[in-house]
Amino acid sequence: MIRRKIRRFRILIIGRANAGKTTILQRVCNTQDNPEIYNGAGEKIDAAVLTASRERGEHDIENEMVFQSNPGFVFHDSRGFEAGGESEFIKVKEFIAARSKETKLKNRLHAIWYCIPMDEESRSFTQAEIKFFSQCDTGSIPVIVLFTKFDALYDVEFRKLRQEGKPRKDAKELAPKHAEDSFAKGPQLKFLKDVRWPPKCHVCLPDMDKDDADCGPLIERTARTLDDEVMEQLFVSTQKTSLELCMKYAAER
Repeated sequence: MIRRKIRRFRILIIGRANAGKTTILQRVCNTQDNPEIYNGAGEKIDAAVLTASRERGEHDIENEMVFQSNPGFVFHDSRGFEAGGESEFIKVKEFIAARSKETKLKNRLHAIWYCIPMDEESRSFTQAEIKFFSQCDTGSIPVIVLFTKFDALYDVEFRKLRQEGKPRKDAKELAPKHAEDSFAKGPQLKFLKDVRWPPKCHVCLPDMDKDDADCGPLIERTARTLDDEVMEQLFVSTQKTSLELCMKYAAER
């Protein structure tokens, strides 16, 4: 009934270039294909037209990305916002504000995934990220921070353990736990705790580029942040990556 009425779960994905956004969306939708892009009127946009627009530095946040493997999800991309320009930031704020006031549930924005990559070159927060969490009130729309490329921290801890004299095999086994412990005390979570508009939660996503990547934690955390039972039910029934979550939700209801 809910699926028939609302039809699609709508997510805005934000993140700098090379944050792994497309890879995560492909994992969530169980595909290796690229999404089809539609304009605000629901008309499919030709790939050549999109490429030409990108080359001119143009991007419309209203465009909808849909993967044919799971058309129940609609994604919007904030491409350009991460360059830090004021006009791009205003567009994102206006988009969030407008979508939060939509009278029809199917046109509202239901969640925001903010991707922050943890590979070595970009571990500190950018001005765009600081601005978003300091100035952007998303109202009732939950923001989930995705720490992508988290396995880069495994490599850091692996090197430390090797320098301490640990054998290669032991260092490899211990590195993930050491990375998680170190991250829990690190500056990223402290920053997000102290900002004016903190996210609802965060999730660490390692190895999303691998065939057996597990996006279950992202699906589960997103479901938990949804205060509205209707939206939670829509999200759980739309996602196809976690049968366990569907069973758990059914049992609780």
